[in-house]
Amino acid sequence: MSICATCGNDYDKAFTVTWHDGKEATFDSVECAAVHLAPECGHCGCRILGHGIETDDGIFCCAHCARKDTNADVNDRDPVPAGG
Repeated sequence: MSICATCGNDYDKAFTVTWHDGKEATFDSVECAAVHLAPECGHCGCRILGHGIETDDGIFCCAHCARKDTNADVNDRDPVPAGG
């Protein structure tokens, strides 16, 4: 059995994640892996599980948060063209 690096649970179905620099950690769930590995939004602190918005000042969960903390001109998506 393996001990989860986030919650300490001893679990027989745990898995190990290896980073590109050779670091490793073992987790009992994807949720615990996300808490341990996913970056936090520089504005609201939520875990960024998708692409996020990266600026020169940091990484953010969405364009709204990036605009709140920086003067970056970013959007979550391209505007929808008129008529379509």
